[in-house]
Order: sequence, then structure tokens, then C-alpha cells
Amino acid sequence: MKTDFESLARKIGVEFTDLALLRMACTHRSFLNENKGTGLEHNERMEFLGDAVLELIVTSFLFKKYPHKAEGELTAFRSALVNTVSLTKVAEHIGLNDFILLSKGEAKDLGRARNIILANAVEAVIGAVYLDQGYNTAANFISEHLLNVIDIDEIVKNKTWIDAKSRFQEKAQEKVGITPSYKTLKETGPDHNKQFTLGVFLGDVQIATGTGASKQEAEQQAAEKALEIKKW
Repeated sequence: MKTDFESLARKIGVEFTDLALLRMACTHRSFLNENKGTGLEHNERMEFLGDAVLELIVTSFLFKKYPHKAEGELTAFRSALVNTVSLTKVAEHIGLNDFILLSKGEAKDLGRARNIILANAVEAVIGAVYLDQGYNTAANFISEHLLNVIDIDEIVKNKTWIDAKSRFQEKAQEKVGITPSYKTLKETGPDHNKQFTLGVFLGDVQIATGTGASKQEAEQQAAEKALEIKKW
């Protein structure tokens, strides 16, 4: 973990007037629970602001880029650009993980929970940039670190803006005339922290399995794997 936020500001190409805003954007609530009396604020309010700024700038970008697309498609494209997966890629692009202030417990978790923290922190950084430097600088940051990193044309071409379960069903019906089915194979863990393993089937043939904290999450993972296995 680094606390040299000047180096982070240089990495993202923004010259902050108030560097404390960037530090706040990188401060997770769990860090303050372990470090009381620091006088710092966590990043949730900044995340709230950044989320709105991000949505407006991405919406404007898509509106201009696809003048003939309907509202529903544009909404789906926007979701693909601002979801956890895309924002985690932004975090990786700017090396944000090295600067997030976390509790010792949260710092050990490198799975999906960390990706959510990173995605939220990206939104908080956008909020900090907007507060310190205004709309145009925030738009430039989003253009450079999101819109130039995530290939929206590829997303549109391959229909990856459609969720994996829907894509697998569409392809299965098109290729083999079968609607996929999903079956729970295993449940593990206590009620408050269950893990579900589900299989996706074409007829009686199991194509892939997926695991998640909910059946819906496990189904999506199974469908993603099935698309890879079938090369669809």
C-alpha cells in the first residue's frame, strides 16, 4: 500500500489543487474502523458523486457515438462500460490497488470483494477529479482511462453487453435448437455465507459449472464457461 498520492495524481494525469480529495477517494470505510482518530473520511460520498458524473459522461459519449441506436440498447452499452468488470480494468490500468487504504482483513481478500472495492474507488476518484478540477478534466480522465481502455465497438460487435446466460441461451437455440437448463449441484457454507455450484445442461449433457454467492451468480459463471467451451 502506498500513501504517496502525488504519484497517483501523476499516474492519472491530474494536477490536484487539494490532494486530500484524492486520499479520501482511496480511503475505504474498513480502514477508518481500524484507524480511529485519523480525521480522515471514507470514500462513499465521493463514490456517490463520481457515479453520477461517470454516468453522465458515458451517456453523452454513447449518445454521440451511436446516433441511430435506441434507448434500450444505449442503456445496455452504458451498463457494460460502467459495471464492476470494466471499472476494475480501469483500476488495474492506473494501479489503484496500490493506493487503497483498507483494513488488514479487507487487504487479505483478493477476490470479487476486492474488485467491488476497486470499482467503487474508481468512481470515488472520478468524484474527486470533478470536485477539484471540474467537468472537463473529469471527462478527459474517463476518456483516457475508461473509454480508451474498454473497446465498446468490440462489446457491441460480440454482444457481450448482453449477460452471459442470455447469450448462451440465444446461441444454444440457434446452434442446436435446445434451451439450456440449470441445476444446483452443491451448496456449501453457513446460511450467511453460502456458496452455490450449478451446472448448465443442454438436454442431459452437462456443459459447464459455475460457483457463486447466489444461484444467479453461479448461473452467469456457468454460462460464461459454457460459451468458452462451445466457442460460441
